[in-house]
Parts: sequence; C-alpha cells; structure tokens
Amino acid sequence: MKEDLKIYYYGSPILREKLSELEELPEDFDQLVDDMFELMSHEEGIGLSANQVGKDLRFFVADFSLYKDDGIKRVFINPEILESEGETKDEEGCLSLPDITVNVKRSDKIKVRFRDRNFEEHVEEYSGYLSRVIQHETDHLNGTFMTDRISPLKRKLLDNKLKSIAKMAKQELKQS
Repeated sequence: MKEDLKIYYYGSPILREKLSELEELPEDFDQLVDDMFELMSHEEGIGLSANQVGKDLRFFVADFSLYKDDGIKRVFINPEILESEGETKDEEGCLSLPDITVNVKRSDKIKVRFRDRNFEEHVEEYSGYLSRVIQHETDHLNGTFMTDRISPLKRKLLDNKLKSIAKMAKQELKQS
C-alpha cells in the first residue's frame, strides 16, 4: 500500500458524518482506490467506504468476486438508491465494528445510480447479498451504522462492546 491507510472504528467522528457528493475525483484517487481494495482484502472485508479510512469522500469500494462469477471489483462514487423492493434479514459484520455481527433488515432488490472509477454514470440493479453490501456501505456514507438498524433492546445488549470500540477509536485518534 502506497498510502498508510487504517480502519477507523466506531466512535470516530468522521463515521457519523453525511459525506458530500464528489464533483470531481481527487488527484490521487486511483492510488487511494487501490490501497482501499488492498486494505479491505487484508481485513477480509467485502466493502469499504472512504470515511472508514478517514477520507471525507463520498464513495466506497466493493469486491463481489466471492459472490459473482465475473469476479468484479467495483467503485461506487456518489451512490444513490433509486428504488428498493422486498425485504430480507441477514447477518452483517463491519470492519469498523470488530467482532460484532447483527441481523439487519434490508431491501432484497435495489436500483442504484452511481459513478464508477472513471466517473462515468451507471444505473444498475442488484439483489440478495450484493444489494445488502451496497446498502450497508451507502449507510456509512450517510453516517449510519448497521447497529442503528436494529432494535433498541438488541443495541442495548451490544452497549458494552460499542463503548469498548469507541474507547479504542478515541485512543487511536489521540495517537495520530
């Protein structure tokens, strides 16, 4: 990795910000994307938003190669979910919430508008697990965690873990 990226954890202020749309790509965008894919792979994730690595940029990367035959790695810049249908509940994890998994209700099918790595616009439909990944990462860009989508009782049961992660995040911010 050229840039020294790290995962920002629950409790880091940038993870609660709603990020502004990108009007143009930063000069080092391709390197940042490559570094994010490398970090995500190293951490065994399938999606990673820019704010999860401390960048105030409205995009995320996703590696669908485990779930789609074409082995595609995608960059979603300024994603906007246009339509959604159906409902499904499944377990999710998050690189910013280590060792926490929760069952989250999501739309089963979505239509999303986004720009790709070359800033070209696309409108595509996704379903199942890929739809879930896109919704999860888009939530990050809006300052929302998967734990915000569970019942207050279930969130209360995770309270000590969340406080512990937030404390770790605070310590890491002091060291940077």
